[in-house]
Amino acid sequence: RMQLHEVLKTYFGYDEFRPLQREAIEQVLAGRDAFVLMPTGGGKSLCYQLPALVLDGLTLVVSPLIALMKDQVDGLQANGVAAGFLNSTLSGAEAASMYRQLRNGEIKMLYVAPERLVLESFQDFLRELPISLIAIDEAHCISQWGHDFRPDYRNLNSLRQVVPEAPMIALTATATERVRKDIVSELELRDPHVFISSFNRSNFSYHIEPVALQTEKQ
Repeated sequence: RMQLHEVLKTYFGYDEFRPLQREAIEQVLAGRDAFVLMPTGGGKSLCYQLPALVLDGLTLVVSPLIALMKDQVDGLQANGVAAGFLNSTLSGAEAASMYRQLRNGEIKMLYVAPERLVLESFQDFLRELPISLIAIDEAHCISQWGHDFRPDYRNLNSLRQVVPEAPMIALTATATERVRKDIVSELELRDPHVFISSFNRSNFSYHIEPVALQTEKQ
């Protein structure tokens, strides 16, 4: 196995991990579930993208936004990572090609919309694949207390039956304590380690200045 820092530099171009990234990565590499709460731009994606490259087999990423899926996959492919997605934007031929690549073990990271994951035929297909990690991005979508509730996310706990061995990592940038508890119970996370990054941005500073309001003369 490549060293974590080596993978970080080679595929992502960073010299150092950000706070909590390494700890979350080591948690899933040890085969344990994790819950990651990090602000947008805080480096959440790396917490599953890097392990995907270190682990044997396939990492399955559940993502609710088709545009975001494409951006992530384009970025990964540009860095030499064998990533792909399955969603409604693909033609029949493109989807068939992706299924073929998955069967041949040519894909390391597969992004999928939650709607597809509830299909029994797709779950049967997943059973044939060597899935080593499941990442649930935008995990707050599973909670009816969250602001982006997606009913199809409610069925993701069925992945526990489909891929019982694989660790699961749930990631979000927005989750109250109530939503956090909901995510852990709905996904049936097994004794997950919860990583909460500081939302205090050192690169932002605020100051307030009084403004003299001038009335415009007619």
